[in-house]
Formats: sequence, structure tokens, C-alpha cells
Amino acid sequence: MATLQGGLLGPDPGALSPAQQEQLRNFKIQTRIANEKYLRTHKEVELLISGFFSWRGEVPSPRCGSRIQTSGISTVLG
Repeated sequence: MATLQGGLLGPDPGALSPAQQEQLRNFKIQTRIANEKYLRTHKEVELLISGFFSWRGEVPSPRCGSRIQTSGISTVLG
């Protein structure tokens, strides 16, 4: 933004016009609706998400057979 005399900010030439803002708002709404429809028709996505949440903070370690618990105080690798 350009600074005018007295330290006030002038108009931003890269800002969206009110019509563009409304168009962007409508696009975001339509995108959310499309995403929701997709998630409701593809149940495998729900299974993937539930699998992520079932980890309960455990992340596989680079070592074979060991896990690092991110939510606990101590970490045991073996």
C-alpha cells in the first residue's frame, strides 16, 4: 500500500473490487458445498480420517518396530 502524507494508507491497487470480493465469496461457498458432497459420497475418506485419529499421538519411528509417543512425557525406543 502507498503511504499518503500524514502516514495514512492509500488505496491498494492490488485489492479486490467489491464485485470481485462477492465473486470470490460465492466461489468459496460452492467449493465447500462440492467438498461436502464428495466427502458424503466417498466413505473411504471417513475410514482414512478415523485411522489417523486412532493413532492417538503415536508416530512410527524410523527404527524397525519402535514407536515414538508424542503425547507422553517419556519416549522409549527399542
